[in-house]
Amino acid sequence: MRELVYYVAVSIDGYIAAPDGSFNSFPLEGDHMQTILTEYADALPSHVLDSLGTDAPRSRFDTVIQGWNTYAVAHSVGINRPYAHLREFVATRTRTTNDQAVSFTRDALATVQELKQEEGLSIYLCGGGDLAGHLLPEIDRLILKRNPVALGAGISLFGGGDVRPTSFRLVNVRSFSSGVVIEEYESAH
Repeated sequence: MRELVYYVAVSIDGYIAAPDGSFNSFPLEGDHMQTILTEYADALPSHVLDSLGTDAPRSRFDTVIQGWNTYAVAHSVGINRPYAHLREFVATRTRTTNDQAVSFTRDALATVQELKQEEGLSIYLCGGGDLAGHLLPEIDRLILKRNPVALGAGISLFGGGDVRPTSFRLVNVRSFSSGVVIEEYESAH
């Protein structure tokens, strides 16, 4: 069965973005970037891969699900397929676009449960925090790029709402001289 993997950058105080939704406080340079560009290249947006002159290896993810606010970052600047190298789903209750290559779902939980039954690589949960909180019972693996910055407020790793205690086991930790730590957890369920 496919895994749902929440792979996300997070501050040391548990925020994936500042209150205004920005994430420019997270370092984009440093020795951690080689790992991100190689092991997690499938999770890079297509326009970033293009600017780097490379293709996604499609070795980790073949599908992405994201909330509307995460999708809207790219959509607002004219990028309708931020992850064109992946099968794309956007969880939203009200919004859509005209791009038939992106699937919109009103029921993210049911969509993820169906996707997990298919053959394929892991499913990348791109964000945001509210969607991750809603999908928490289905998350099989957390990969946190913990950045050496405290935001003090912002968008929580698991958003607001009815988030219930969920156990995970730490399976790997890698520290970089940039101060970034990549923590990997497996679901204990």
